[in-house]
Amino acid sequence: MNETIREAAGLLFGGDNELWQIIFTTLRMSLMSTAVSSILGIPLGILIGRRQFPGRGLLLRVFHTLMGLPPVLAGLIVFILFRSIGPFGRLKLMFSVAVMVIAQVLLITPVTVSLSASAAEAKSPLLHETARGLGLSRAKEVRLLLRECAGQLVSVVLMAFGRSIAEVGAVSLVGGNIQYKTRVMTTAILLEANRGDFTRALAVGVVLMLLALLVNVPAYTLQEKLR
Repeated sequence: MNETIREAAGLLFGGDNELWQIIFTTLRMSLMSTAVSSILGIPLGILIGRRQFPGRGLLLRVFHTLMGLPPVLAGLIVFILFRSIGPFGRLKLMFSVAVMVIAQVLLITPVTVSLSASAAEAKSPLLHETARGLGLSRAKEVRLLLRECAGQLVSVVLMAFGRSIAEVGAVSLVGGNIQYKTRVMTTAILLEANRGDFTRALAVGVVLMLLALLVNVPAYTLQEKLR
């Protein structure tokens, strides 16, 4: 274990340019996919959670099912769509960070929709009655709901980020794990393990956990303040 920690420290502070490139690519991919998934999924989840409409139950079941979408299957779908002979092949996005983000968004958006809907569904009935009693407009009611759900929504974003930064199957398939271009922390761990260099693989894993901690600590602090 001490050897792994020394290896991790050497990777971080020993001037390993490749590692810093991997860290930058990992953060770029994870933060972009989390942002897009949150922008798409949270409003949709709030809308589904606070409204009763025909087909709502079926829609929620679909999103709950998609939460368990296998990453490799998501990667395969994106690969088929964006390969050179696919419908979006002319965009030439294969084996780029952009297509990795697209695969991540396909994976993460059902999570943000489902969890946001659950948060809104728990708060909405009481808030709706309160808003009606106070004569609040629909816009003010929605703002009140968002304020009440703020702590849970931070958890939704953290959950999305956690899934994004830890995913390997989809990003490996569509990104190709190309050195200095699309290699991220998880694919680097897989590569080192396949090479038999388990100490370096564990060291990269330690760095990945530190990176996740660096993002999560201030987010959890914000969550506690919102609550």
